Amino acid sequence: MEPIKEEILAGYGKARDDLDRWLAAATAEELRRKSNGTKWTNEELLFHMVFGYMVVRALLPLVHVVSRLPEPIGKAFAALLNAGTRPFDVINYWGSRSAAVYFNRRRMARKLEKTITAITRSLEREGPASLSRSMPFPDRWDPFFAPTMTLNDVYAYPTKHFDFHGRQLTLGRTAQ
Repeated sequence: MEPIKEEILAGYGKARDDLDRWLAAATAEELRRKSNGTKWTNEELLFHMVFGYMVVRALLPLVHVVSRLPEPIGKAFAALLNAGTRPFDVINYWGSRSAAVYFNRRRMARKLEKTITAITRSLEREGPASLSRSMPFPDRWDPFFAPTMTLNDVYAYPTKHFDFHGRQLTLGRTAQ
């Protein structure tokens, strides 16, 4: 069963609260420490978690367009993206490392807030028919991407991504 708008919005609020709590409690040394199960530091991983919400903001118009195209076009697009998984992984890794220099502990909470505000406005405008629109996805890019995803799935995605990576942080105190 797909989450309803209220559940998705509650997840966004929890992510904001968790990030604020982690950033307030973390020392500079803890942020430089390696995370568990990734090559990123805690600070880089925190930015990557924020980036998941930024990705959704970019995906929303794409889903609106591709979901209206003939299915073979969407499948070919997803297959092309899946074929580029290796370069995507490299860009994803280095992009998060690089972006965390600017969107560091002082800026990433504000970026998350602005991004969540924007995608919340979009979600609130969506009706049931729109939320049920779907398109093929590059399911090799992320463990939370399925071969076909509805717009509702896309709105729910960043919180799953955030929570998953939150368990990989090695900060002294974790969010409740």
